[in-house]
Amino acid sequence: MTAYPHLLAPLDLGHVTLRNRVLMGSMHTGLEETKDWNRVAEFYAARARGGAGLMVTGGMAPNREGGVFPGAAGLFNEQDIANHRIVTDRVHDAGGLIAMQVLHAGRYAFGPDCVAPSPIKSPISPFAPAELDEAGIEKQIADIVTAAARAREAGYDGVEIMGSEGYFINQFLVRHTNKRQDRWGGPYENRMRLALEVVRRVRAAVGDDFILIYRLSMIDLVPDGSTFDEVIQLAQAVEAAGATIINTGIGWHEARIPTIATSVPRAAFAWVTKKLMGKVGIPVITSNRINTPQVAEDVLASGAADMVSMARPFLADPDFVAKAAAGRADTIAPCIACNQACLDHTFSGKISTCLVNPRACNETEMPITPAENPRRIAVVGAGPAGLAAAVTAAQRGHAVTLFDRDSRLGGQLNMARVIPGKEEFNGLVAWFETMVREHGVTLQLGRAAKAGDLADFDDVIVATGVVSRDPGIPGQDGANVVGYADLLSGRGEAGKRVAIIGAGGIGFDVAEYLVQDGESPTEDLEAWKREWGVGDPAEMPGGLAPEGPAPEPPARQVTLLQRKTERPGKRLGKTTGWIHRATLRMKGVEMVAGVNYERIDAQGLHVSFGEAREKPRLIEADTIVLCAGQMSERSLADALTAAGRQVHVIGGADVAAELDAKRAIDQGVRLAATL
Repeated sequence: MTAYPHLLAPLDLGHVTLRNRVLMGSMHTGLEETKDWNRVAEFYAARARGGAGLMVTGGMAPNREGGVFPGAAGLFNEQDIANHRIVTDRVHDAGGLIAMQVLHAGRYAFGPDCVAPSPIKSPISPFAPAELDEAGIEKQIADIVTAAARAREAGYDGVEIMGSEGYFINQFLVRHTNKRQDRWGGPYENRMRLALEVVRRVRAAVGDDFILIYRLSMIDLVPDGSTFDEVIQLAQAVEAAGATIINTGIGWHEARIPTIATSVPRAAFAWVTKKLMGKVGIPVITSNRINTPQVAEDVLASGAADMVSMARPFLADPDFVAKAAAGRADTIAPCIACNQACLDHTFSGKISTCLVNPRACNETEMPITPAENPRRIAVVGAGPAGLAAAVTAAQRGHAVTLFDRDSRLGGQLNMARVIPGKEEFNGLVAWFETMVREHGVTLQLGRAAKAGDLADFDDVIVATGVVSRDPGIPGQDGANVVGYADLLSGRGEAGKRVAIIGAGGIGFDVAEYLVQDGESPTEDLEAWKREWGVGDPAEMPGGLAPEGPAPEPPARQVTLLQRKTERPGKRLGKTTGWIHRATLRMKGVEMVAGVNYERIDAQGLHVSFGEAREKPRLIEADTIVLCAGQMSERSLADALTAAGRQVHVIGGADVAAELDAKRAIDQGVRLAATL
């Protein structure tokens, strides 16, 4: 008897039966653009072997003007078809099914040739689109249909038509971007004409024995978005036009409401999909922030959908479904929804991967193979770098002993996990604890390793992390001053008025910690919806609450300061930084840049501005929190080196740049893969 009967139940689509209710959702990884088709094929084949019921590729452009960026991959010629055949053959050999997403970016295309229903520039692109005429619209439809037909020729089992997230088809559907007065604009029957033409003509081109998924925006989260009556009308018309499945899209990319970041509650939008259930006769998929088998099972058991879509969880662990089916869910590497190595990479033109699993999209580049000559390896430091190195080395067959002066695993991850909105880090620490046990790592916790303790090991990996930088501010030794590490570990407290010295990632985390009292909105869906102004699309087009965001009052008055003159938070994550900045603004946090820290006294923090140290100001505060950066903790590494011992230094002990778990885990895995 499985613990996940709904999740693992097969789904009959008529001409084919899916082995379970799990869709690996579309992700643009950048792999297709590398032209390394073995690498692309292995990425998808690994997830097919891992049990995904159906997979969807990243968005493939139907033509040059519709590509998300210049040079975006698509099926433009016979060679492209042959290349994609390498992928589909590998997936089928692995027992999987795969559909190709056809994505026309419309005004989101990052290039001067972008086209749209109306010439309205997107706020997330510098390029104004050209308004399509009748011939131009016909060309776009024909090119989408051609791409779908080529997908079948390339061996795909289906296609997904991208009709959500504010892309081309979605742009025709809503008044927000469609100002036309011809047969493609005006009344909803006209605005949905393009979507229906695409579905009808794709179905005619690919035949009946081919999966056709339509990705429908259930809630746009932009002004003048679709009403839910329109969503139902379109869903029913799409079904009649030949769709096999309706997949859920949530929010436009330009929406000012987070939809997939770690601070979004799990399954936060399943209620929207549930509103469509029973209105159509074909399967409906729900998506967004579903990252464990239990969350997925609960969503399906509640009747919110017929299938669940999980994308980033398959970056974190390609064997997600197989492990769930085997009763080993605790060994599934968790997606923490950080976006640091996936979406941040995508929007920076880099190959996507995963903070938790740096082998994602690097399966052929970073093989983990059994060690030919197992060695005795000491790892000092049980933070993310040390844990990744220890687990990977033990997985390869090395005898690993892990030392840490703390009595628990996790290192600085234990600070991250107390930040409101970062509760997913609890699961990451728990997973590392499981994997340490699973692979037989010997633990020496509560013990600061000395050089003499390491004499009998063949290799020593030093991952001792960081220590706080001394900002050298007169008065910083006062009773009203606390370091961020003491504050977040519970060894220090903060009063009602707080000044935070340092506005990097840690400073922002500390500010979010201090303004929140009680249960985190991430753990309370209704509170989170109120905080961000998410309403019901059945009551307000687009699903924006008419009263707007309504966050709870801040628990403390917080001022966040930095020496740099740039905007505070400028260097935060590319796809999540705006969320952190918006959160603090909603909580009334004052952000001050370009300061000189003059002194701290009982009144608070005294600052000035500019090289001339002008405009002196007192920041009245009961508590001053020091987040002024870190330095590498290398004392053990230096002692070992001085004694003539060769050591490997990774993580914060190597480079103290903020608290970069992405780099730390990547270093740990890469090093352990070579020992």
